[in-house]
Amino acid sequence: MSTTLAPYTLPSGFVLPSIHSGPPFFTQQPSPSSRKIATDNWTRLILSYARHQKLFVLRTEDADIPGGEWDDVLSNPRINRKIRAPHLAAVIAHMVATDQAVYDPPNQTSAVLLYWRTPEEWAQVLYDWASSTGHLNTIMTFYEIVEPPVPSPLSDLPLPILRKAIAVLAKSSRAQVIAVADGEGVRFLTAPPGR
Repeated sequence: MSTTLAPYTLPSGFVLPSIHSGPPFFTQQPSPSSRKIATDNWTRLILSYARHQKLFVLRTEDADIPGGEWDDVLSNPRINRKIRAPHLAAVIAHMVATDQAVYDPPNQTSAVLLYWRTPEEWAQVLYDWASSTGHLNTIMTFYEIVEPPVPSPLSDLPLPILRKAIAVLAKSSRAQVIAVADGEGVRFLTAPPGR
């Protein structure tokens, strides 16, 4: 039976690229040039799927969880293939090395926070949200930002990513970290002229 390399649309609406239909994609390639191409494709696929599904965490063990939140990408039952944990660990290491993910918690290499938006992009999303919801020049807790009463693009954003976004805003004088009674907070400042 021959396999046709073609995109495939998942029930969620996410379109798997045609390379996902090729059995070699799921095998760690011995040739450095082939391995780089495959790793770059895995990286793009993982980040685009994470963005589509609003997933922030990827673990090497996700390769071994049938029916898990990553199963649609990390396996292809139509060709009876799945990525193995060591191969996924190599992809994750590449993502960390290229600033597309960060090990979280630090000092381990099996779980990462994914940067499907860079901290700078999250900073802009955060500032635009604060501005559009009337939160400039007010103090908000980190909890209020990631668990808002009305869902927002920041809902469920992991705190390490939120902290990095706030640090970007603080560097450009658009935010100030404030100690509040129940943890950390931030005051969003009106952007200086020229920003």
